Amino acid sequence: MWIRVVLALATVVLVATGLTAAAPREPAASGVPRFDHIVLVMFENRAYAQIRGAADAPYLNALADQGATFTRSYAITHPSQPNYIALFSGSTQGVTSNDCPQRFTGPNLHAQLAGAGLTFTGYSESMPADGYTGCVSGTYQRKHNSWANFSSVTATSNRTFASFPSPADFASLPTVAFVTPDMCNDMHDCPVGTGDSWLRTNLDAYARWAKTHNSLLIVTFDEDNHLAVNQIFTVFAGARVEPGSYPGKINHYSVLRTIEAAYGLPGLNAAANLSPITDIWT
Repeated sequence: MWIRVVLALATVVLVATGLTAAAPREPAASGVPRFDHIVLVMFENRAYAQIRGAADAPYLNALADQGATFTRSYAITHPSQPNYIALFSGSTQGVTSNDCPQRFTGPNLHAQLAGAGLTFTGYSESMPADGYTGCVSGTYQRKHNSWANFSSVTATSNRTFASFPSPADFASLPTVAFVTPDMCNDMHDCPVGTGDSWLRTNLDAYARWAKTHNSLLIVTFDEDNHLAVNQIFTVFAGARVEPGSYPGKINHYSVLRTIEAAYGLPGLNAAANLSPITDIWT
């Protein structure tokens, strides 16, 4: 009796002050939480051992310490471009080189999300204008912009990184965003430390915001430094992530499958053959 009275009084107080108890966000049936926003950043051509524990990657290692780090994460192939396409569409689409242009009409993450009433935007640093489909412009190269290769992706979803929302506007981010630094800041043409500093400067505010706004940051690499093993650094950081090192083997298709599962979407192409990542969530 007294317990019911106390609970009733507590409810009255909450209502009177304009506060209500937030319902916990449960994982989807897939075992992956449904995030308000996911931002994925792709870097270039570094092996796992060149990042994890490296003195010139202090920010990436700080993310690893507070997030879920995969000690057996692998790219799909070499060279760069097929890996970007694989992560966006669940297939390399037969691409085996960095030649440009590539044009495809098949299913992809943008089309999947749009079909579910959700949104996708790709942000490319140093791309000269929104909707640009040229192959090279200064330190921008389309081989690292997989969404530009698909005819279903409109110009409004292929944007410059200058269009990425400021911290005050993170809530306006699309459901899923892919971010590609330019050829220097992605570590392709510049040292690891350059990319590490770029990530801290440009995405640390989002990483911190994500923890308290049901959102997720994924940082990964396209491929290793041209070794046969192709082991790369991948970390998930943000809300609902249980920090630690995870030894389960994953690849770009696993990451795509996990993003799809967060929104109840089926796996695309080769991603359909893999299970989403489910052991890292609180």
